[in-house]
Amino acid sequence: MARTAARSSRNRVARKAQSSATRGGSGKKPIDLYYWPTPNGWKITIMLEECALAYTMIPVDISKGDQFRPGFLAISPNNRIPAIVDHDGPGSKPISIFESGAILQYLARKTEKFYPQDEPGRVEVDQWLFWQMANLGPKAGEANHFRHYAPEKLPYAIERFTNEMNRLYGVMDKRLQDREFLARRYSIADIACIGWASRAERHGHDLSRFPNVRRWLKTVLARPAVKRGLSVKVEAAFRVDVTDPQVRAVLFNQRAR
Repeated sequence: MARTAARSSRNRVARKAQSSATRGGSGKKPIDLYYWPTPNGWKITIMLEECALAYTMIPVDISKGDQFRPGFLAISPNNRIPAIVDHDGPGSKPISIFESGAILQYLARKTEKFYPQDEPGRVEVDQWLFWQMANLGPKAGEANHFRHYAPEKLPYAIERFTNEMNRLYGVMDKRLQDREFLARRYSIADIACIGWASRAERHGHDLSRFPNVRRWLKTVLARPAVKRGLSVKVEAAFRVDVTDPQVRAVLFNQRAR
């Protein structure tokens, strides 16, 4: 049943993307997006929608261990989503890419969108893209884990990552004090942050304490492509039981094989 639902979801997204590409006059094969609806996955659906690139969404059920299958590991050796295969890569040859930041940079270079052409501009974007990759995303993930998934409530861990998220939103709020977006113009740095910031309350934060972040979030969430990117769903994801020991073993207790 889950496989049928996943196949249906994949085909539905593919049809939508292909019709969009036809309107643009492109007959190229859609990009394969290996995806699960998480803040990291949303980075790429948002970017693909913003760039009007045709794509086929291929669900990777991380609760069942799809990320450890040999076919996926050949594309994403870190066994994490998202990953893409662009069949029209450099030299018109297929290329596979894993790690959400690398995918964002690749798609930005490919389309020449949301990434400045001058080196100082790119450095500014890169700083905030890597700030998200090294700080906002990982720390929000830890805050979420210890609040919602840890088998026992650990006050120290909850306080530690709540405080760190408070610090990070403070950094972001100060950055946005005199500019609309993180790197002045809307860029892949903003796209990288949207999914995480949109779940701030789940991670224990009320963004009313960070008015510039709240204003920024309202602005980016109003973009039609962002709305479309965040709406790419996988029905099976809504049926994951994180109290199931087998699911928890797959999600939280993996070691080197």
